[in-house]
Amino acid sequence: MPGPLRTTITLVALGALLVAAAVWGWSVATDSLPAKVDQAVCVDTDVTAGDKLYPQQVTVSVYNASDRAGLASQTMRELADRGFSSGSLGNVTRTRVPYAEIWSTEPTSPAVQLVASQLGDVDVERRDGLGPGVTLVVGDRFGDLAAGEPSVQVTEDATICSPPLD
Repeated sequence: MPGPLRTTITLVALGALLVAAAVWGWSVATDSLPAKVDQAVCVDTDVTAGDKLYPQQVTVSVYNASDRAGLASQTMRELADRGFSSGSLGNVTRTRVPYAEIWSTEPTSPAVQLVASQLGDVDVERRDGLGPGVTLVVGDRFGDLAAGEPSVQVTEDATICSPPLD
């Protein structure tokens, strides 16, 4: 095969490869991306009377109602060190909480009791929580966590917000 014919065939073959690669690249680049799937921070989990409830089964959201920056984050870290699952963090304005309060529509829930045991003398307010799981609001006089219980006995069937199983 003469040199110029071989060069022409090579260039045509390379051009065809270039066009095929460009078409494939364009189709991949313009294809829709998979939808982002947000994993739930916690899911409703039934617990039965007689069970023991442990911190690893409870999600806690912590909110700062004080003038101390970072109090909610610090408290969340301490609770996570004890095994609790982290929910939401934030600040609460226009709310007066001297020490700490737990906000829950189910104040007798075993999850609320377990979190309350970590705080010592804490008020439990019957009201909607701000985040997933048990809502803890800390105020200016809040310091360190109390010794706390490693678990609580479930006295009646309940539904709590637990971290999802992977």
